[in-house]
Amino acid sequence: MDVNASPSTRTPADGGSKLWVRFGIVAAAAVVVLLLLVLGSRWLVTLESVQEFLRTYPGHTPLPAGTAEGLPAWLGWQHFLNMFFLFLIIKTGWQVRTQQRPPANWTRNNKGLVKTRNPPKRISINLWFHLTLDALWVLNGLVFMVLIFATGHWVRIVPTSWDVFPNAVSAGLQYLSLNWPMENGWVNYNSLQLLAYFATVFIAAPLAIATGLRMSEAWPKKAAVNAVYPIELARAIHLPTMVYFVLFVVAHVALVLATGARANLNHMFAARSDDGWMGFWVFAAAVVVSAAAVVFTRPMVIAPIANLMGRVSR
Repeated sequence: MDVNASPSTRTPADGGSKLWVRFGIVAAAAVVVLLLLVLGSRWLVTLESVQEFLRTYPGHTPLPAGTAEGLPAWLGWQHFLNMFFLFLIIKTGWQVRTQQRPPANWTRNNKGLVKTRNPPKRISINLWFHLTLDALWVLNGLVFMVLIFATGHWVRIVPTSWDVFPNAVSAGLQYLSLNWPMENGWVNYNSLQLLAYFATVFIAAPLAIATGLRMSEAWPKKAAVNAVYPIELARAIHLPTMVYFVLFVVAHVALVLATGARANLNHMFAARSDDGWMGFWVFAAAVVVSAAAVVFTRPMVIAPIANLMGRVSR
């Protein structure tokens, strides 16, 4: 292969190889930084002033009086659906961002409930699938919002006092020093978990929705807000938001498995507070289903579904 080939003559494999090299460099740098943070944290917790801080702020804040203990069963299928949709959304979002020539295209039927004066635009089938998954994920999120506020479980992921912030610092320091915070997720999350869940549900998710809508063909081309909310800004926010979700999922799963896997998985997937294996097997099945969906949702598989809502073409 000619390494001096011009961009127009380079093959897609060139870009893929460079992408993996960059990923390897970033991953190695992240491991080094994490190792330095662990070593630094283990030294910090030996200082008397830091130990006093940890005693004052143990890493969690008490929940308001009357908060129900435990996790409801509906949170289990919410966990599964969120994992299922996020796996596919991340996959299709990356395909849309990196594809050079779509494997197929899709055009919406301009009939039924959704009609427009101008003819629908043709989009790639990967973009259609990405937008369809986004809509299902948003619907699932709306159900989640209704349920947490209807049942009072919102207090578990919304800060209700200012000392959540120093307690979050304390929990983070305990994690980094490899001295896990004393916690019981069945009763109460630690403050770092609480802030992470709050950021994911009430900040990252709305940002993903708002920027995705701005980048979609459904957004009006001549809207007055376009002057202060250009599509370039939406693109600049959308990718980092996707990266945040990836990092959140990786950190979340790693800590769930490292801090008492069976008990945590029972909480999340079986609505039980014990050390049995039910939650693990439900989680394992959910991972298999989600991974299979990522592998097998190819254009030839999703084309018949896309044809029900429009026309698939080359």
